[in-house]
Amino acid sequence: MVFAKLSNNFMISPSFLTDLSDWLLSSGLKIVFIILLALLFNYILKSLVNQVIKRYLENKVNGRQKQKADTLIGVTGGVLSFIVWALAILAILSEGGLDIGPILAGLGLAGLAVGMAAKDILADFISGLFIVLEGQYFVGDQVIISGVAGEVKEITLRRTILKDKDGVLHSFPNSQIKVVSRLEK
Repeated sequence: MVFAKLSNNFMISPSFLTDLSDWLLSSGLKIVFIILLALLFNYILKSLVNQVIKRYLENKVNGRQKQKADTLIGVTGGVLSFIVWALAILAILSEGGLDIGPILAGLGLAGLAVGMAAKDILADFISGLFIVLEGQYFVGDQVIISGVAGEVKEITLRRTILKDKDGVLHSFPNSQIKVVSRLEK
């Protein structure tokens, strides 16, 4: 029996090398395929998001709003990329022989806890997304929000900032904006 000596205390037997090569040919190839599929799927999703959002917003935005569109593309692409890679990692762990049931249960509970803690932030984000996508108002527009009249200075996915006639900046969480009156120029 031939042994390959790696260090003073560690020896690798031929049966281990045979088992390793068998695993690499079966599961190893599947893991490489999962990674390549995740890369391809990630690329396709990012390209699709980029095309859809740019096509939707193409003639509706200009100047600073194009930066908002680019931000929207980046945020959406990042979220989709995270989902693709999380699923790929779970598939790789499953292929590696780990039982992912308890991991999924733990992620579900963690997701529930984070969702409960961040529900206001998530509501702001979703509302901001609709404000930008629907073009309800843009930076530079004169609007009235919650009785405050002013110029829109900034729109993020989380909040809208108005500057009133006295120069005071007012910040409104997007989920709290129920009615907006836009004054035409």
